[in-house]
Amino acid sequence: MTKEPTRRRVVVSAPDIVEVLTEAVPPLEPGEALVEMSVSGVCGSDKAGAHGEHAFLSPPYYPGHEVVGVVVDVADGVGNVVVGDRVTVEPTLVCGHCKPCRHQAENLCENLEFFGCGYREGGMADVFSVPAERLHKVPEAFSDYQAALIEPLATPVHAVRLAGDLAGKTVAILGSGTIGLLALTAVRRAGAGKVLSTDTLAAKRRLALALGADAVVDAGVDDLAGVVRGELGESVDVVFDCVANQATLGEAVKMAIKGGTVVVLGGARKPATVDLPVIQEYQIRIQGATTYRWEDFEDAIDIIASGAFDADRFVTATFPLPKAAEAFAAIASGGEVKILVVADRSGR
Repeated sequence: MTKEPTRRRVVVSAPDIVEVLTEAVPPLEPGEALVEMSVSGVCGSDKAGAHGEHAFLSPPYYPGHEVVGVVVDVADGVGNVVVGDRVTVEPTLVCGHCKPCRHQAENLCENLEFFGCGYREGGMADVFSVPAERLHKVPEAFSDYQAALIEPLATPVHAVRLAGDLAGKTVAILGSGTIGLLALTAVRRAGAGKVLSTDTLAAKRRLALALGADAVVDAGVDDLAGVVRGELGESVDVVFDCVANQATLGEAVKMAIKGGTVVVLGGARKPATVDLPVIQEYQIRIQGATTYRWEDFEDAIDIIASGAFDADRFVTATFPLPKAAEAFAAIASGGEVKILVVADRSGR
């Protein structure tokens, strides 16, 4: 009798419980590809989901939406990828026929499922199945580190697209974690003028300066908005809030007075309020930004391929698949930038 192929995959089975299961490799459904994982990122959404703090994601779930791998099998009828292609997943699994999907806003799909965030499959596994149409081919010249940053970079690329023309604009980026630092890359690419970044950690502020910020400010100072405006010498045209809580939203609005834009880019966990008379009287635009579209993935690939992007500065820790729980513990500490779970073939 032929032994049934098995795989290991990570499951967040309960709040703060991260386990590695051994189970059968799933059969491919029509339109799917089977991908062998190379690297899979752990992000802020995973941190919140694992702690039971995410607004739309709770255990149990199978993580791994920032994933890169190699196609090892395809179902009948799949034509966009072949065995041997190195790919990354665009994890928004869309219906294609609802109103947002029909109007080029498929990231807002009314029937959205999200690979690695509540879907039956996640990329943090030896192999995983995924609808092949959601796969992007990775340029041959890319390292795994570069490829692993395509998905997270696509998020601020989309936010910058929503913000409008940034050429010559004054920009503040609140938070210098992975998304905040990648937002810095995206706004520089968009031609922003003076760019300021904030963070509570000195090491992350130093990294923001190294990656192109003109100035940095300790996010823990009193009157953050006043300090930022003083550093820039004027109000902020566009604020990217990559933290997204009550305190940062309030400071962002103060920075943008008058006539500025606040783009809420961080993964908000709780409701927050704004001073509505101020929003109306001072003509402040508050713009939500979520995930990405296909074009944002392609733009992210172009940015990384441009040669001005150093992925090694972003990836600060790696853990083999069997030690995924340690990767989740490391992101909870707050000191790392991008953490990757990497393939471990020894246990298969």
